[in-house]
Order: sequence, then C-alpha cells, then structure tokens
Amino acid sequence: MKKIAAFFCFLLLFSVAVTGCGGSNAGKDAKLVVGATAKPHAEILEVVKPLLQKEGVEIEIEEFTDYVLINPALKDKKIDANFFQHIPYLEDYNTKNNADLVWVVKVHTEPMGVYSNKIDSLDKLAEGATIGIPNDATNGGRALNVLASAGLIKLREGAGVTATDADIVENPKNLKIQMMDAAMLPRALDDLDVCVINSNYALEANLNPVEDSIFMEPKDSPFANVLVVRKEDKDKESVQKLARALQSPEVKKFIEDNYAGSVIPAF
Repeated sequence: MKKIAAFFCFLLLFSVAVTGCGGSNAGKDAKLVVGATAKPHAEILEVVKPLLQKEGVEIEIEEFTDYVLINPALKDKKIDANFFQHIPYLEDYNTKNNADLVWVVKVHTEPMGVYSNKIDSLDKLAEGATIGIPNDATNGGRALNVLASAGLIKLREGAGVTATDADIVENPKNLKIQMMDAAMLPRALDDLDVCVINSNYALEANLNPVEDSIFMEPKDSPFANVLVVRKEDKDKESVQKLARALQSPEVKKFIEDNYAGSVIPAF
C-alpha cells in the first residue's frame, strides 16, 4: 500500500509540475508588447485590447515618438511586434540592416498630404519655394511621388518609392527640396513654404488630412500599414489572434468613424 501511495504522490507531483511549466509558457506567449506611434496606430491598438482579452491575450502598447527606433527595438527583442510602417519601409529596413522582420496583415493606409501655412492652393506656390519632405528613404521617395502626382515635378521613369531629389528630371518652378525628420515637419510649416507630411504626424499636430491639406496622395496608394514581427514569431497563436483582431469589423468601424478619410481600412 505504501508503494502504491508513493506512486500516486509521484504522479500528482509530476502533473502539477507539467501544468506549472505549461502555464508559464502560455502566459509568456499570451502577452505581447507592441511598439507603435501614437496616431492612429496606438489608438487602433486600444480598440483591439478588449477583443484580445476575450481571446486570452494581453497586449502592452509601447508608444514611440520617433518611428526610426521601432524596428531596431523589434529586431533586438525589446518588443514583440510593431505597428507603424508600410511595406516599402519594412523592406528597405531589412535590406539595410540585415534584418528578417516580416509583415503579418495589412490594416490601413494613410494618404500622405501636402500642407502649408502660407498658401491655400498649389497654384500659388512661388518660384524657388522650399518644400519639406521626410528624410528616410521610402517616405522621402513617397513624398516626391506625391509632388509628382500634384504636377510640381517630374521623376525619372522607374524611380519608384526610393526616389531622391537626384531623380527629379523636371522642376519648372525650381523648387528646393529640404529633407528633415518626419516628426518635425508639422513644426516646420511656419518656416517652409510647403511640407509633405505623413498622416500620423499630421493627426498628432491636430491637422485634419482631409480638410487641412492642399493636396492628398491618391487613395489607391500601395502604402498599407502592417503588423510586423520577427520571422520566427509569425505563426505564434497570440500573434495570429492580434492579426485577426486588427482586421476585425470593430477596427474597420473605428477607422471609418474616427478618421473621416484620412485613414482608410486596407481589408
């Protein structure tokens, strides 16, 4: 009897140990720290929080004011995922930094806008005016493509999203292109004639992209913002639950109700 009792005690202890280990791993996988810029990304993630809680996943949102820091934080495993960037930016980062970050789902697009505190129409843009654009490769190239769409410049055929001012083949107004940190562009509106600003930074500066911009990027832009993780984490259950929540009817309704065309669902 003593041997039987000892055997059952062993089984009980083994069961508790296995359950404890499993619970620990599940808990670790069920919490995600997600890096994001404030608007609209962190706001969208706040909508997702209660949806994921029902699925047994907790997310912690870590806001960054400088989006250049978010991919390095993910690469260095300081966060579990990020939500702030479009695919061309991600591909450019991977190429330049020997990284292997991957996107999981497309969530929304943010048409880039042209803003000015000095003119209310691009027709009034003076000869030799200075235009501010983002200084990172893909958003700078994207901004130049916006200026080309507006008819202000012409780019070399095939210049694409990584276009630089060296790719400008026609500049009838002799416009000066000034590159600067994307987050600083709204503050530069008092000094520069025109700035091409990402919608998230426009929203943070209380600029309404639909009402305040004097030109907007065409809405068929390929620059969908995506959820990004390290390659080895793409198929994790918690990541897939986050991906599904970001493409939920609740998120779509929130985007359509709150951003009035300045942020557009990409699903």
